[in-house]
Amino acid sequence: MINNLFQADTGDQTGIGVVAPFDFALDRELWRWIPHHVTLHTTRLPYLPDPVTVRLAAALGNPHGVRRATRDVLVPEPSVVAYACTSGSFVDGSSGEAALVAGMLDAGAPAAVTTSGALVRACDALGVRRLAVITPYVDEVTDRLVRFLAEHGIRTCSSLGLGLLGGIWKTTYAQVVAAAAEMDLTGADALFVSCTNVPTYDLIGPLEARLGIPVITANQVTMWAALRLAGVTGAAAQRLFDAGEDLAPTEIGA
Repeated sequence: MINNLFQADTGDQTGIGVVAPFDFALDRELWRWIPHHVTLHTTRLPYLPDPVTVRLAAALGNPHGVRRATRDVLVPEPSVVAYACTSGSFVDGSSGEAALVAGMLDAGAPAAVTTSGALVRACDALGVRRLAVITPYVDEVTDRLVRFLAEHGIRTCSSLGLGLLGGIWKTTYAQVVAAAAEMDLTGADALFVSCTNVPTYDLIGPLEARLGIPVITANQVTMWAALRLAGVTGAAAQRLFDAGEDLAPTEIGA
C-alpha cells in the first residue's frame, strides 16, 4: 500500500502562479478547476480602501503592481502566471491588458495570461462573436468590459450588472441564475459571467442546459488558459468547458 502511494507520487508537478486582487475570496473554486498534478501558488495585491468602481479597477490594473506581485510567486517555479482579475485586466482596454502581460513576463514569468485575455481566447476557441454578459459591477465598470470586448471584435448583445460596490464574493448562485433569467439572450453565441470573485463552478453545466448556449465564467477561462500555457492539454484542460455537466438543471435552483 505504501509502495503504491510512493509510485503514484513520482510524476512531475506543474505549478501555476496566481496574482489576485486583495479581496479575492474564491481560492477553493480555483482549485476545483485543476487536475491533481497541478498546484497553485497564490499571492494578492495590497489592500485598497475603495469601492468597486472604475477607479479601483484602474488601480488593480496597474502593471507595476502586478509585476511586483508576479515576483512573489516565481520562487516555486510555476510554468505560467495568471492575473486572476477581470475588471483590472479590461479597464484600460486591450492595450492595458497587453501591458499587464508584458509586466508579468518582464518580472520573469515563463508565460502569462490575464482573465480578460483568457476570455478573448475562450471566445475565439468557441467561435463566439456575440456575447451576453452578467457582471457584479456598477454600469461604468460594465461599460469598460463592453468596450474591451468590442476591441477584440466581440459584440455585447445584452448585459446586466448587479451594481455591487463591495462584497462581491458574497454573490450567490441564486443571484446569478436570477440575472440570467432576466436577460434577453436572442442571438447570443454564449453567456459570460464576469469577475473572479463571483462563484460559478457548479452553475455552468446546469445553466447551459437551461439556456441552450455555452456559459463561460471568469475563473473557468482563467484556469483553462493557464493550463494550456502550462502545457496541460487533453482531458484535463478540455474539462473546463464541460464542468458541471453531470448536474441536473433543477439543481441550480432559482
